[in-house]
Amino acid sequence: MSNEIQRFDFKGSALRTLTDEAGEPWFVAKDVCDILELHNVTEALRPLDDDEKSNFRISEVAQNGGRAPIIISEPGLYKLIMRSRKPEAKEFQRWVTHEVLPQIRKTGGYIPTTDADDDMTILAKAVMIGQRTMEGQKRRIAEQSEHIKALEPKARFADAVAASDGTCLIGELAKMLRQNGLDIGQNRLFEILRQDGYLGKSGSNRNVPTQRAMDLGLFRIKETTVTHADGHTTVSRTPKVTGKGQTYFINRYCPRADHE
Repeated sequence: MSNEIQRFDFKGSALRTLTDEAGEPWFVAKDVCDILELHNVTEALRPLDDDEKSNFRISEVAQNGGRAPIIISEPGLYKLIMRSRKPEAKEFQRWVTHEVLPQIRKTGGYIPTTDADDDMTILAKAVMIGQRTMEGQKRRIAEQSEHIKALEPKARFADAVAASDGTCLIGELAKMLRQNGLDIGQNRLFEILRQDGYLGKSGSNRNVPTQRAMDLGLFRIKETTVTHADGHTTVSRTPKVTGKGQTYFINRYCPRADHE
């Protein structure tokens, strides 16, 4: 959370904001309540969720060991606006959404100007905000690079499996799913694949890949000729999951957290 406060003016009333590390705006709750004529700040904030409000010590408004002000997130701001009966509440929301927030997200800060500001003053404000924006972008790029590096081994493995000609039996696929967080056995997996339309459900097509599954490249069929005691022969068809299918079913059935 940045300590730098940005001050805006809505019809003579101050609105103080600051920006967190992700570039999201927060608003001093008391300022919002004053503008919306919500006189009991504590009661007004009670319906807000924990992630929509926070205490943050800002030196400018909490001096000499004073109480830290409560700040609210953008969703929290909208909740307070809906609670206000003040006719200007709608106008205030439009001002925030159409002027303040777009500028914050575009430049890293709102540039309020007055008639007293000359071109050089406005330019200096823009340069300062531009520098802050570049620093934030560099920080986010560095974080993304570290995240990508952490995912590279898993991504290379997934690509290799998807591109390979290696196939596996349904029982082996069940073991892969268990390794990726899904508690399942071979019989239960057969049942799920039938229910979800990847394998046939009845008759001679039971447990045989459906046309849809074959079109997706998820299975290959291994045909084995079986000679019986009386001399007649039959063909046994065994579904085998392709490398692409292994990746597909892991992504479909395993907990999402394992793939982020």
